[in-house]
Amino acid sequence: MSDKILYLSAEQFENELDHNKGLLVLDFFSEDCPPCAQLAPIYERMAEKFPQVTFVKMMRQTYRPLAERLSVKGSPTVLFFQNGKEVGERLTGYIAKSQMRIALENLLGIEPEQIEKEVIDADVLVLGGGPAGLTTALYASRSRLRTIVIEEGIAGGQAATTYHIANYPGTVGTIGGKDLMENMINQVKGFGAEIHDLKEVFSVGLSSEVKEIVTEDAVYRAPVVVVATGAESRRLPAEREADFRGNGVHYCATCDGAMYQEADNVIVVGGGNSAVEEAIYLTKFAKHITIIHQFDHFQASKTAQEEAMANPKISVIWNSEVRSIIGDKHLTGVKIENVLNHSESTVEANGVFVYIGMQPRTQLLKDQLKINSWGYIEADDEMRTNIEGVFAAGDVRSKTVRQVATAVGDGAVAAVNAERYLASHK
Repeated sequence: MSDKILYLSAEQFENELDHNKGLLVLDFFSEDCPPCAQLAPIYERMAEKFPQVTFVKMMRQTYRPLAERLSVKGSPTVLFFQNGKEVGERLTGYIAKSQMRIALENLLGIEPEQIEKEVIDADVLVLGGGPAGLTTALYASRSRLRTIVIEEGIAGGQAATTYHIANYPGTVGTIGGKDLMENMINQVKGFGAEIHDLKEVFSVGLSSEVKEIVTEDAVYRAPVVVVATGAESRRLPAEREADFRGNGVHYCATCDGAMYQEADNVIVVGGGNSAVEEAIYLTKFAKHITIIHQFDHFQASKTAQEEAMANPKISVIWNSEVRSIIGDKHLTGVKIENVLNHSESTVEANGVFVYIGMQPRTQLLKDQLKINSWGYIEADDEMRTNIEGVFAAGDVRSKTVRQVATAVGDGAVAAVNAERYLASHK
């Protein structure tokens, strides 16, 4: 809990609002609210970045009369006040750091070119804080190289949002993805690596001998960059997906599953390991899970398939794809099409979780690195890319197997070869 954020009662807030002549930001949050949990570290970072602003948090349910008077109906909702009057546009739902930063800069009259960027030098810059990036940092920092991990979100990557991991060597039975990644983060920090998370990466320059990564507030420079940006969930190609993203359409059951406690029906789209395993996980909350899959068979492991098919809460609609999302303020169902006979039907649902594959995070790199037709970085067995001093590791690399175990293997190889590269160029 940040000491730069005020936790006020309704009476205290009214008093603060009456006497505060500057900019005041109020976050109405709720417990067991995934978007609120995502916003919390961003809000704390903004409180550190803008000390001239007063930041307040209030539990919406505890102070419901005030929330209703301010017409706040959902969590989180962020409001901005100047000289006691509400200003600017409210932010609601899943709020990105860039949204918060831009809103505050606009209200404070700060132009991007006015922001002085700190120049930070290192031996190795690791772009991405998942298993591959953290392992790279572990090996590199243990070799006494100044290593900085730059992560756009919170360190941990996809693995941190996985309910359980049953096949990671050295763990007894299963381990929570979040627990495994917290262990890695602590180990990496213990060897002296720095983790700079919640960074907005504006540009990456790899062609020079000294590489540069530019964020909203810093310019990072190093002779070696290891790209470990991973992959993200492929968006559901259905009408109105963007309208309901984060509010009915989700891509992480561990993050958002609790929102559907006692829901009548939740849809899972996909048929691979992630889809089937997360469908099983969602039975902890919803009364029923409907899996919609475009083929007539699963691609998941036999163990996962058997567990799902034996669960009375799970049913499957085969040979079908979601074409559109149905709902007004809240999602009420989906329209699906049978891919064999092209008939259409409607499935009522409270929420949709999507697992239809991944896409690599290489948007800022495609004009510099050799990338295949699927968007993955081409690197050899030593993790070397087509640019000297630049390595790739983990799910962002072109390969056939993407697991936590293979990601950490890539990270170890990348770090060892990065050290050798630096030694040979002294």
